[in-house]
Amino acid sequence: MSSQIRPVGPDTVDEPQDALLADLVAFMTKDTPSVQHVLDLTVPHLVRAAGLTAATVFELDSETGMLCPTAQFGEPGRRDTLVAGKVFRLAAGAAPKVTGEQMPIRLRIGGQTVGVLLLTGGDLDALRPDVLAALALHFATTLQGLAAEKQRQWVTHNTTIIRRLFEEGMAATTVEAAGHILAGAAADGFRTEHAAVCLIDATGTVNYVHGFNLPDEGAALTSALGQAISQTPVWQAIKDGKVSLINDAATADVLPGGPVRTIGLKSYIAMPLMSAAGPVGLILCGDSTAQREWTFRDRIFAEQLSVEGTLIVDSAGMRQAAQAHVAQLSHQAFHDSLTGLPNRSFLIERAERAVSDAAVGGGRVALMLLDLNGFKQVNDTEGHQAGDVLLQQVAKRLLGAVRDDDVVSRLGGDEFAILLTRDPDDAVASAVADRICDRLREPFTIDGQQVTVGGSVGIALYPEDATDYEALMKGADAAMYEAKRDTKHLGGGRRRATPQP
Repeated sequence: MSSQIRPVGPDTVDEPQDALLADLVAFMTKDTPSVQHVLDLTVPHLVRAAGLTAATVFELDSETGMLCPTAQFGEPGRRDTLVAGKVFRLAAGAAPKVTGEQMPIRLRIGGQTVGVLLLTGGDLDALRPDVLAALALHFATTLQGLAAEKQRQWVTHNTTIIRRLFEEGMAATTVEAAGHILAGAAADGFRTEHAAVCLIDATGTVNYVHGFNLPDEGAALTSALGQAISQTPVWQAIKDGKVSLINDAATADVLPGGPVRTIGLKSYIAMPLMSAAGPVGLILCGDSTAQREWTFRDRIFAEQLSVEGTLIVDSAGMRQAAQAHVAQLSHQAFHDSLTGLPNRSFLIERAERAVSDAAVGGGRVALMLLDLNGFKQVNDTEGHQAGDVLLQQVAKRLLGAVRDDDVVSRLGGDEFAILLTRDPDDAVASAVADRICDRLREPFTIDGQQVTVGGSVGIALYPEDATDYEALMKGADAAMYEAKRDTKHLGGGRRRATPQP
C-alpha cells in the first residue's frame, strides 16, 4: 500500500460513475433519505468504479467539533476518524486527495462543513472530480436536511415539554405538586428510564422527594428526608451547583449511598434548582440499562429545565404560603383564639345550614347552650389565667363528649353551644347533655390545684321546639337559664325548651 498523496485520477468517461450520477439525481428527487440510504445507493457503483472496500460518513457536531459516524459500509479502520479529520488541514475548496487507499472528502453546503465522507479502496484515483463533487453535495444535502429535521423535532419536543411544565406547574398550589410535575417533565423531556426530584425548606433540609420509576419505592431518596441537602448523597451528584451531564456513571465522583449507585444509573443528568435565595432542590434523571451520550442540545435543555423548574417551585411555594395565610385568617375569623373552638359566627352559619337541610330532608337538629356553674368563683379566687386554662380544659371535655360531625362552639365568656346535626331526637340530645354534665362535674387540675365546676344545659329541637334557627337559639337559651335557676347544686343539669305554639 503506497503512502504517497496524489490528486484524483484521469478525466475519463466511466459507465459506473455515470450510472451513479443518474441514480443520485433520481434518488434525491424523492423524500429526504437517510444517510445510510444514500451510501447504500453509491456503494455498488463505487465498488465497480474504484474498488471500494469500505466507506464511512461522519457527521460534524457543530457545537463540539467532533466527527460522529452516521453511516457505514465494510469494516471500519482504527484510524478512520483520525484520517477523516485530516481533511480540515486542507483549504475548504481543495480537491480531495488520496492517501494510501483512503480518501477523505469534505462535505460542505451553504459555506458550512457538515461532515466528511471517508472512502477506502484500491483505485480511488479513478473517480472523476464531477462524481466526487456530486457525491459530496448529495451527502452534504442529506446531512443538512436530517440535521434540520432533528433540530425541528428537538425544538418541538422541548417546547411541548416546557409548555406543559408551565401550564401544569403554574396551576400547582403546593411545592409537592410542583415536584411531582417536574419529575414527570424531566423523564419525558430526556426520555429517560428514571427521574427524581428532591425539594428543601428554607433551612436547607430535605422535606419532599418524589421519584419516577425508581426501584424499592425510591428508598435511596426517602432516606434523605429530614437531612441537610448539602450532606446527602443526592446533592453530591451535582458539582458547584451547576448542571451535570454524565455519560459514564461508573466514573462519576458520587457517594455510594446515593441514588446514582443505588438505582444503578449508567448515565444521568443532575440539575440543581437554584433560586435567588439559594438552592430549593434538584432534579435527577437517567438510564440504568445502557449508557447515554448526552449532547449539547441535552445540556441546553437541562439548563432550561433547571431555571424553569426553580420558577415553578418558587411560584408554587408562594401560592401555598398565600393559601395558608388565607386559611389562617379564615380560621381566626371563625374560631375562638383561646380554646380554638368555632365562634358564634361559625355556629350561626352551620346551624342555619343544618336547619335548612333538615327542612328539605325532613330531619331534625338539636341545639344546646351551656353555661358553666362556678366559673366566676375560679376566676375571682385563682385569677384570670387559671380561668383561661379552665376554659381550655372544658373545651377538650366537650369535644370528647360529641361526635365528629357535631359542632362545639364558644359563644363568649363561659358560655358554649353544641350543635347536633345527625337527625337527633330528644333521647339522643338528652343523653349528650347528661354526658356533658357528668364530665364537667369531674375535678379539673390547674397549676397543681383541683377546682370543681358544673354546667347548666338548655336543649332545643328542630322542628319540635322551633321552626327556624333564631327560634331554636332562643328556645335553647331560655331552657339553659331555666336549668340554671332550678339547679340546687354546683354540678348543674339540663332542661328542654318549651315547644312553640
